[in-house]
Amino acid sequence: MAERTQEDIILKDKIADRIEFLRLKTGLSQTDFAKAHDIDRQTINRWESKKNKRGVAIYTILKFCNMLGITLDKFFDTDAFKKK
Repeated sequence: MAERTQEDIILKDKIADRIEFLRLKTGLSQTDFAKAHDIDRQTINRWESKKNKRGVAIYTILKFCNMLGITLDKFFDTDAFKKK
């Protein structure tokens, strides 16, 4: 696998930030969110972590969106993902 570019790392971090932002909008901690959706808290932590070098796969983002009842379009519909 090729080395990640700086652009790849920035995108990975924006996705982690967006997941955390949307989870916080629910008013739930990582633990409470995990319990509400029957997943492990460490999974949420990994999704939100910028230290995770692998990042989050698109099917994981879709799973998260389904938990929130939003579309992938809504997930990515923020200034952070728009080209400048």
